[in-house]
Amino acid sequence: MSGSLPFYQKHHRHYDRGYRSRETESAISQYQQSSSSYTKSTKGLRAATYTALDESRLSPLPKRAKPTYLAMDKENQIIGYVVPIFRGSREFESGLSDTEEVRAKESAGYLARRDLFSSGMESERTEHKSRRTIMRESAERISLSKRIHENEEYHKRLNEDSLMHTPEFVIRPRSHTVWEKQCVRLHCTISGWPEPRIVWYKNNVSIDPMANPGKYKVVSSYNVHSLEINRCDFDDTAQYRVSAMNSKGEISALASVVVKRFKGEIDESLPSPRLPPCLEYGVKFETHIVEKFGVSFGREGETLSLGCSVIIYPSLQRFQPEIEWYRDDKLLMPSKWVQTHWSGDRATLTLTHLNKEDEGLYTLRVITKSGFETHSAYVFVRDADADVAGAPCAPLDVYCQEANKDYVIVTWKQPAVDGGSAILGYFVDRCEVGTTHWAQCNDTPVKFARFPVTGLVEGRSYMFRVRAVNKAGMSRPSRVSEPVAAMDPADRARKGASAPWTGQIIVTEEEPVEGVVPGRPGELTVNEATKNYVVLSWKPPGEKGHEGVMYYVEKCVSGTDSWQRVNTDIPVKSPRFALFDLAEGKSYRFRVRCCNSAGVGEPSEPTEAITVGDKLDIPSAPGRVVPTRNTDTSVVVSWEASRDAKELVGYYIESSIAGSNTWEPCNNKPVKGTRFICHGLTTGERYVFHVRAVNAAGISECSQESEAIEVKAAIGGGIHHASPAPPFGITVLESVRDSMVLAWKQPTFIGGADITGYFVDYREVIGGVPGKWHEANIKSVSERAYRISELKENMLYQFQVRAANMAGVGIPSLPSDVFKCEEWTIAVPGPPHDLQIQEVRKDSLVLLWKPPVYQGRDAVNGYYIDIKEAEADFEMWRGVNEKATNKAFMKIKNLKEGESYVFRVRAQNKAGVGKASEQTEPVEAVTKPGTAEIVVNVDDDGVISLNFECSKLTADSKFVWSKNYKEMEETGCMTFETKGNKSKAIFNTPSEDDLGIYSCVVTHTDGVSASYTLTEEGLKDLLKISHEHKFPIIPLKTELAVELLEKGRVRFWLQAEKISANGKVEYVFNDNMISQGEKYKMNFDKNTGIIEMFIESLGKEDEGTFTFQLQDGKATNQSSLVLIGDVFKQLQKESEFQRKEWHRKQGPHFVEYLSYEVTPECCVRLKCKVGNMKKDSVALWYKDGREIKVSEKLDFSEGVLTLEITQISKKDAGIYEVVLKDDRGKDSSTLNLTDQGFKDLMNQVFSVIANSSTPLKIQSTEEGIRLYSFVSYYNDELHVTWHHKEAAIAFTERIKSGVVGEQLWLQISEPTEKDKGKYAIEFFDGKGGLRRTVELAGQAFDDAYAEFQRLKAAAIAERNRARVAGGLPDVVTIQEGKSLNLTCDIWGDPMPEVTWLKNEREMVSDDHYILKFESGKFASFTITSVNTADSGKYSILVKNKYGTESGDFTLKVTESMGDFGVISYLADVDGNVTVGPSTPASTCHSAKQAPPTPTPPKPKSATPIPKNQTPITPTPSTPVTPNPPTPISMTPIPKNPSPVTPNPPTPTSVTPIPQNPTPVTPNPPTPTSMTPVAQNRTPVTSNPPTSMTPIPQNPTPVTLTPESQTPATIPTAPTPQPSTPTPDKKSKNEAKDDKGKATMQKDSVNLNQPAEEGEAVEAATTEATPSVTSISDPAPEPNPEESTSVPETANEE
Repeated sequence: MSGSLPFYQKHHRHYDRGYRSRETESAISQYQQSSSSYTKSTKGLRAATYTALDESRLSPLPKRAKPTYLAMDKENQIIGYVVPIFRGSREFESGLSDTEEVRAKESAGYLARRDLFSSGMESERTEHKSRRTIMRESAERISLSKRIHENEEYHKRLNEDSLMHTPEFVIRPRSHTVWEKQCVRLHCTISGWPEPRIVWYKNNVSIDPMANPGKYKVVSSYNVHSLEINRCDFDDTAQYRVSAMNSKGEISALASVVVKRFKGEIDESLPSPRLPPCLEYGVKFETHIVEKFGVSFGREGETLSLGCSVIIYPSLQRFQPEIEWYRDDKLLMPSKWVQTHWSGDRATLTLTHLNKEDEGLYTLRVITKSGFETHSAYVFVRDADADVAGAPCAPLDVYCQEANKDYVIVTWKQPAVDGGSAILGYFVDRCEVGTTHWAQCNDTPVKFARFPVTGLVEGRSYMFRVRAVNKAGMSRPSRVSEPVAAMDPADRARKGASAPWTGQIIVTEEEPVEGVVPGRPGELTVNEATKNYVVLSWKPPGEKGHEGVMYYVEKCVSGTDSWQRVNTDIPVKSPRFALFDLAEGKSYRFRVRCCNSAGVGEPSEPTEAITVGDKLDIPSAPGRVVPTRNTDTSVVVSWEASRDAKELVGYYIESSIAGSNTWEPCNNKPVKGTRFICHGLTTGERYVFHVRAVNAAGISECSQESEAIEVKAAIGGGIHHASPAPPFGITVLESVRDSMVLAWKQPTFIGGADITGYFVDYREVIGGVPGKWHEANIKSVSERAYRISELKENMLYQFQVRAANMAGVGIPSLPSDVFKCEEWTIAVPGPPHDLQIQEVRKDSLVLLWKPPVYQGRDAVNGYYIDIKEAEADFEMWRGVNEKATNKAFMKIKNLKEGESYVFRVRAQNKAGVGKASEQTEPVEAVTKPGTAEIVVNVDDDGVISLNFECSKLTADSKFVWSKNYKEMEETGCMTFETKGNKSKAIFNTPSEDDLGIYSCVVTHTDGVSASYTLTEEGLKDLLKISHEHKFPIIPLKTELAVELLEKGRVRFWLQAEKISANGKVEYVFNDNMISQGEKYKMNFDKNTGIIEMFIESLGKEDEGTFTFQLQDGKATNQSSLVLIGDVFKQLQKESEFQRKEWHRKQGPHFVEYLSYEVTPECCVRLKCKVGNMKKDSVALWYKDGREIKVSEKLDFSEGVLTLEITQISKKDAGIYEVVLKDDRGKDSSTLNLTDQGFKDLMNQVFSVIANSSTPLKIQSTEEGIRLYSFVSYYNDELHVTWHHKEAAIAFTERIKSGVVGEQLWLQISEPTEKDKGKYAIEFFDGKGGLRRTVELAGQAFDDAYAEFQRLKAAAIAERNRARVAGGLPDVVTIQEGKSLNLTCDIWGDPMPEVTWLKNEREMVSDDHYILKFESGKFASFTITSVNTADSGKYSILVKNKYGTESGDFTLKVTESMGDFGVISYLADVDGNVTVGPSTPASTCHSAKQAPPTPTPPKPKSATPIPKNQTPITPTPSTPVTPNPPTPISMTPIPKNPSPVTPNPPTPTSVTPIPQNPTPVTPNPPTPTSMTPVAQNRTPVTSNPPTSMTPIPQNPTPVTLTPESQTPATIPTAPTPQPSTPTPDKKSKNEAKDDKGKATMQKDSVNLNQPAEEGEAVEAATTEATPSVTSISDPAPEPNPEESTSVPETANEE
């Protein structure tokens, strides 16, 4: 049987016998022996004995043993629960009976009573003892208990230390009075066992040293406990309490700490503590939060810190702000998850281990005496990666509800991410506090986010966690819940917190009295019903005797009378119970019985039939989702709430990039409300959103997707009561596409009772015909404004309103005008309402109002009050306040007595001022007779009160007290007393929180009211008077203070304002009287009131508290000074320092210690002033411990030592020291120039540099306008900021800044009108900085801009003038009869005019000379069939509006030579083509053997076509070949070789030889328009003679194969690469002549090679390294900036 038990019923040994006395153990042992023997010999009795008093399971309760209710078998395995009949005293009595017979009788009785509880039928057959027997047994138990108690007390006295006892104070903490900025230590000695836990409290608030690092220090060592308060300030004046607690009890002691402050003038020579020159009152602090934390993102398990720097002005050390952190408006307290830190100027919050529970809106609140400042930002926590792919994320917010003896209800929230598949349910785990073993509570997953955990051990504390599961696997566990004890709330409230060392809450019970059968339980209800469980609750019976009762729960299937007990084995001790294992869909009834040792009571009334199933439905999907732009990375998402959602937990929002259908959660913690800002989005992306609702039943379906939105920042008595009259004046305040906001006026007659609400109806108007009325709101609305939703866009509507009071609902108003539901927005707020007037006087009154219902686009930030005379025209309205007030009341002064006025109020927000409210009724400015004011009084006991008297009371009149015109209720701080026609408001504990305006209104009068303003100064005076009435004291001018005199002598003194000749003074040190003697010298001057005490020197024995006690008649006073700890050590150190200082000045010493100054030349001069020097006195300089060798930089004149540092930099940072010494002694001075010290020095250097800067000047350049300033010396560490129109300049490619030498400049490229304005350069020096400004506007801008345009035009002219970019050689040598084709690149914008010259004469294109200029870039020169007459000088002249340039070459024609076979044409060093050695014929292929030539693709630009010819573009499938015969042509070779092959059938071509020759094969004879070749986008053509092919930057060799010759190669000379002409760049061969024309220097080309008649030879300049390019490669567009080309030409036969 034990094998089937759940884990939580095994191995629970939480009762310990260690707390039992020996006598008790003996009694228990005897009882067990007797019970065991009797059980074995009894027929029909169960085999398992009642082992509730087993010695291993005794409870450590302090009063008596409390047994467990577990039944054990022979193997000590738990087999179930049993119900105890008798308490411990009966068991002890049985164990100590004199005879075995009595013990057997008692055991049999016990077993009989146990069976009584297990079966109702058996209990009816049990014989009851007589009343006399019960009384006798009760008396015996009482007697036995008394004997046992006496015996235990006896043993405790014998060996008290070995037993537990409550904590006791051996030494209690003592009160102290200290000066500000001193330290105080409270210490005490406490005994107790177990060792007690010590907690310190300040004004009943526990002190956490971690929350205020450095402020408090708590030490506990060997029963000695201390609390040290560092640097006490005025706020540390409080009552401190130390509390000690263990399992036996709790004890506490109090001690007061009074922190005194100095008054009057303080000698500057006094050591600390010193006070700032301002008082506690009257100081207004300005708080600024800078370096704010922004929206943050983290992941579970990570550590996240949020921080802000806080600047408080003025900065007073004693006034430290209070730092509070909030998450979702809940104050965060330091814990293992949350750590806070305040360093004095920075507040930090650290989340040590992020969980989704940590997500939310975090707010930092900095509280000072002048108010508070806040900063908020949202923190998003992403889920950690799941342990199993596809598993859901962990649940969150695990919380325990309804914890009692029998079960605990655990609740949680569903995660936002389910891992891709639906969550099947959740598993709940528990862990007992103090252990690390987690046990699963449910065998099957539960879908409901709430689960009752049973099987808990009473008194134990547990923690819980939850895991989600889907088909992919299990999620990670959630964060554990807070510990909760399995006990009734009443017991928990009575015992308080659990014992910290075990987590177990110990519950004690009073001695029960048997004999009363309990009555029926009452009010049995079903609290919760799901398909997994049902939770019942009831009220205990009224008749239950003095002992506790237990309960049995019974169930019955509906339609039957068969009741079945549910908890047969487990007793129910609390009036709540959870039932499991019910059949889903069946109906049940339930009832409860009470039982105790006297028997089982009657059952309760059964419940109604309950059908098992989920009663809480999953919420419906939210309504329409509307996204709104917010920032560059966030969007505001609003939605309509889920309808009829019960127990709604919140909403999850998800986003998706439009079209991706991939959804990501925007929040991992449900948010309440219907608006959320989604952060972390990508700027410029378009997103869609949907929302899901969450409750305990599950997560709803997704809402409809929102419209896509692009993420980017947004642009900005005895009265007859009747129903009220109808409202009127219905207007529309706002209208959107599907809703409208209505407003109306209050009825003129309210029916004698206050209006409780309004009901709104609406109807459609179609074609002028109104429809049926519909209710807009089921519940009444209290305000006179209401939003009606679910309207149709562009539809016409009418509205009516009805008012309701306690008498009923009035008749509806007249139908309103017809309003159209369409999109429009009112940015300003609506009118305020409910204007009231109080405290009417002859020259003033108080006006009150309520804020407008409609806030507008932004929140209301102020109000304006208008006034006019009642009879004045509308135009006479005038404003009362020029500056808007943020309060809802105002006192209006300077009224004219007897004049009647009316008032109205207007609200404003950021958008502007809204519509005015309805005006008030006329009010006459007059003080009515008998008007009284509030009077402040301080009685003899020092009690402060406000008193008001009214002479016009009625029977129903009441005094209504308000603070700041908000009605007050009695609290601990203030009470109210009313007697007759007088009322009194009494301040119980007056403080700064009580400052404000107090008013009293008397109801049912003609407006009797008055007010009183309690100010800080007034409160201070009242407190002073109150204290004087309570405690007459001798006034003191100064409190007890201490000062140091020469040679370290210590003086204690104070001064009384006035004291008579009978005044007495007692001097106390550490509670001991001290008197005049060798050590102490006293002086008391009664004329001046100065009391003094002198000590020559302080020793360790002088640490403690000094007190001067004054008495003058009945008046007394005393003043104490605490000198302990660090304060005493500091004073002793100062005293010793004064003594040493006196001795130091007897030798060489420093009069002024080492310091520095910065000269105007930016040199840093270290200096110090010395005194008492002799001739043999020496001064040594050191830096970082190394001596500085004496040089010209050191100086010593007139007692001043100096050291100069020029051009200071970071390497000069260090610690500088000067040492003076001679035979009388030595002295040293140190200057720390590291870290902050070096920063301060550099800031001073920067200040000198800034002051040396010249005024900003304006300079124009061809790029734009330059602003510059010179400084005398520039340092790389100098921080400079440029400003334009008082805003820092964001530098871009157009606006740049820099430094050249000592010049700091700002360059504005291409200035525009927007660049006009005031420019400034700001030099940062750590303080205010320095600015130099210049106005770039007006004539200055015009002049600069004109000069910029002139320079720019000149630059453009130089860049765009006409020029020959390259391509012509210097000399061309060619054989007679050949054809010559030259091409050069032309540059110019606009396109230049091209003219060719021969021997300085202009040439005209004809059949012999073919001159072409194509595409505005390529000029070609072709001579067909060259002859000797063509020799001469040729020039090309290019011209445009920006300039002219020419290029020249010389043509030499030689006679025709014979055929040498295979000829190699090679270029020499100078680039001239010469005849080289023959090339073997094997290196080239013949035309017939040539492989097919790849077909080039269609060129991107058209190639020029000669007349009567049509260009043919080859396709990949059909090779294209030019028609024969084809003249010889030459093509430059590109850098990347690709074979290009024109294929004539018969002519022989000469091919330039590349470094890696590639054979080229001819194509069939077809005229081909050659495609541009190579990488430089230059077209190449093999058309007839008139077509030209630009030569690429990387020339391509072309193989020309005549019919009868073997091809030969001619390498060509390199060609300079042209680029876009610029004014400051020219070609390396370009020179300027006198007329401004540039002439290109050419290379020479020698083409002396025999050729067939009609063949043409092409000469061009090429790269030095030839390569081969395939003609089939795609040819890009030609680019004149990258290449210079010469086209290839073929002549027709």
